[in-house]
Amino acid sequence: MTTDPKERAGIQSVEVGFSLLEALGHAAGPLMLRDLARAAGMSAAKAHRYLVSFQRLQLVVQDASSTRYDLGPAALKLGLAALERLDAVKLARERIAGLMEEIGHTLALAVWGNHGPTIVHWEEPPQAVTVNLRLGDVMPLLSSATGLCFAAHVPREAIAPMLKEEMARAQRQGRTDLPATLTEVRARLEEVRQRGSARVVDTLLPGIVGFCVPVFDSDGHMALGMVCMGPAGTFDAEFGGAVEGPLRAAAARLSSDLGWRG
Repeated sequence: MTTDPKERAGIQSVEVGFSLLEALGHAAGPLMLRDLARAAGMSAAKAHRYLVSFQRLQLVVQDASSTRYDLGPAALKLGLAALERLDAVKLARERIAGLMEEIGHTLALAVWGNHGPTIVHWEEPPQAVTVNLRLGDVMPLLSSATGLCFAAHVPREAIAPMLKEEMARAQRQGRTDLPATLTEVRARLEEVRQRGSARVVDTLLPGIVGFCVPVFDSDGHMALGMVCMGPAGTFDAEFGGAVEGPLRAAAARLSSDLGWRG
């Protein structure tokens, strides 16, 4: 039997013991020994031996009255240190190439900047229809998927001036494809939150469909938006379809890696 050269020798007992920490991390609260051992797939006696060592390292604590186990201060320090070192945009950029190969359309990343949702990364497949957008462009809140997505998740006071200006401009231009009142805006943003993504068709650029899906950090704040757009003739515009489905799955994985537990 051949051994995968990428497989490196490790310490199996460390990997086994980690399953206890992982079980505590996924639990809704402190666990009794028997429940923790069951969740980690080992006997209570075996789990107890690991827990004794973990308590010495302060990775685990045991409540004296309830005898339940929970993650300790050392686990918290490690988690916080890892979160501080995470760069959401860097992690997202590392995944763009594989996602674009799966979806086959232009992908972008956007963050909330000083002037609103701002494009910070942009990649197009070779056969993509050129879209007249550039890095650093600030996206409108009402007519772009990116703007709608951010507007649905950032504080109201952050978007109030932009919304007022965009609604006034849309009224002057006689646009009927955009929300005309705050009530309509709030209904549209609630729909974005319920669906988990925003979509526009022909509202920002003629013949172009766009999706934007939020990525959340450990505090539940929107860290960035993952955007995909393409021509209506070849772009699957359905929620849960060949574009939005993989895009949403990628955003969910990234959110999880950033510590979001929603």
